[in-house]
Amino acid sequence: MLLKFVLALILPGLLVILFTRVTYNHYVGLLLAAALMVVSIYKGFTHTTFIAIVDIISLAAGFWYAKGMGKRARS
Repeated sequence: MLLKFVLALILPGLLVILFTRVTYNHYVGLLLAAALMVVSIYKGFTHTTFIAIVDIISLAAGFWYAKGMGKRARS
């Protein structure tokens, strides 16, 4: 359970950042990462609601960081 919590805290945010770097758009990065999260929840890899909430928080943090990363690149 602890490993799933740590992975849920880190991986979705990193996916948003990775997809943002690849597509050069933080909205598309968020959409792709969220689509992966929906598929994983649908397939049953997320066993508790708590882990799903941590995934959503991590997506939001990754989006916030990717948005700031884009602003720094334009400056």
